[in-house]
Amino acid sequence: MATYLSRDVTKDSGTAITKLTFSAWIKRSKLGEAEIFNAYQLSSYYTDFYFDSSDRLNLYSWIGSSEQIWVQGHKKFRDVNAWYHIVLSVDTTQSTASDRVKFYVNGELLTSMNSTVYPSQNSSIGQFNDTGAILFVGNSPARTEFLGSMSHIHYTPYTAYDATPFGETDSTTGEWKIKTSPSVTYSSVGWFVLKDGNSVTDQSGNSNNLSINAGALTKTESSPSNVFATLNPLTIENNPSAKYISLSNGNNTATGNNAANNGNGYSTIGVNSGKFYCEMKVTGLYTNSSYPDIGVINEDGIVRTNTGTGQMTDKGGIAIKPNGKLYVNGVDTSWSGGTFSVNTIINIAMDLDNGAIYFGYNGVWKNSGDPTSGSSRTGAASTFTPSSLLYFMGTSVYQSSSVVQANFGNGYFGTTAVSSAGTNASGNGIFEYDVPTGFTALSTKGLNL
Repeated sequence: MATYLSRDVTKDSGTAITKLTFSAWIKRSKLGEAEIFNAYQLSSYYTDFYFDSSDRLNLYSWIGSSEQIWVQGHKKFRDVNAWYHIVLSVDTTQSTASDRVKFYVNGELLTSMNSTVYPSQNSSIGQFNDTGAILFVGNSPARTEFLGSMSHIHYTPYTAYDATPFGETDSTTGEWKIKTSPSVTYSSVGWFVLKDGNSVTDQSGNSNNLSINAGALTKTESSPSNVFATLNPLTIENNPSAKYISLSNGNNTATGNNAANNGNGYSTIGVNSGKFYCEMKVTGLYTNSSYPDIGVINEDGIVRTNTGTGQMTDKGGIAIKPNGKLYVNGVDTSWSGGTFSVNTIINIAMDLDNGAIYFGYNGVWKNSGDPTSGSSRTGAASTFTPSSLLYFMGTSVYQSSSVVQANFGNGYFGTTAVSSAGTNASGNGIFEYDVPTGFTALSTKGLNL
C-alpha cells in the first residue's frame, strides 16, 4: 500500500462548511484512478476529489442514499514527468451553480465539464465538519490510492480561493510557478503540510498536524522548478516488450514480473546533446546472472522494442550485464569491465557531445575510462557518432529476482538515502559518488546547464 496522510476532522464550533479550498503540487507515478483528497465517515457518507480511470479530475459526494455532487472535468492529465498544480475551490453560496465547484490546473480554470451535478446553494460540503469523519490525502476507503509525489498541500475551510494565492506566472519563462508562502486564511481547522520537505507538521500556525499512514514519506529533489527523470511508466504501458516490469518508489525501482519475458524501463527524459550522469543500484539478480541489463538506448531502439522483440542489449542500445558482457547495438562486445553483483552501484556517464558511454562500479570507472576526457573518448565502453537521435538511460529486468533502483539525482536508492553524497560541480542532483567533471543529472535544469 502507498504512503498516505490522514487527520480526524475537528469541528469548528459546529459551523457548517459551505466554502473550502484544497491546493497541492502533484507529480503522478501511475495513471488511472487515484485519490487526491477525501473526507470519509462511512461508505454512505463521503466526499472525494480524485483522478478517475480516464485521468480526469472529479469531485464526488455521496450522502446517505443519494449523489449530492459529481463534477467531472473533460481534460485528461497523463504526463508522468510533470508537476501539476491542482486546486479545488468550492463555494456553495454562489447563485450560479457552475461557480460552486471549480478546478484549476497550473493556474488555468477548467471550463469544459463532462458531468455537472453541482451542490445545492448554501449547502454544507460533505463530511468536512462532521465528528467521526477523517480527512485523507492520497488515499481513502472509497477510491484507489495515489502513487506519486505531492508538495505544498493547503486546506482552507471556510474560504474559497482561486489558484493565484498559491502560484504565479513567471515573467521570464511564462511558466506557472509555486508561491512557497501564500497569504491565505486557514481558519482554526485548516492546515499546510509538505512545505519544502517531507514534514507533515502543520505550517499554517494551527498545529493541525497530519499523520503518516502505511509507510514513510521520502523527500525528493524533484520539484516543479526542476523535474528529475524517472523510469517511464507510459513506455511500459504501450510497449509489449517493456510491460513485463513493475515500477515503484516514484518509478525509480524496477522489478521483473514475468517468468518468460524481459521488461524494459527507459528514462522519462531523452536527450541528443550534453553530458549526463546517473547511478543504478542492483538489488536483485536473475539466477544465472544474465539480468539486469543497465545502460542507454536510443529512440530507434525504443521504437524497435514496440514490436515485442527488442531490449537494451539489441540494436540501438549500449548495455552491460552482471555476467561481464557488454552489448553494443545487439553485439556481444569485448571489454575489461568484469562482472558485478548484488548491491553494486553502476555509474553511467553519457557524453552525447562527443559520442561516448562510460560505465563504473561503485565509483570506479571501468575499461580504464575517464568520462572527463572529452573528444578523446579515452576508455569509453562504447563510442559512436553524435546525431540527432534521442538517448535514454534505463534497465532491462527479468523475473521478480531482477531488481534495479535508479538514482537520477533524487539522492535515494529505493527509500534509502545515499550514504554520503559525492561531489557535484553542477549543483544539480544528489549522488552516492562524485559526478564526473562537466556532467550533470538528467533533469529539466540539467538540460539547460
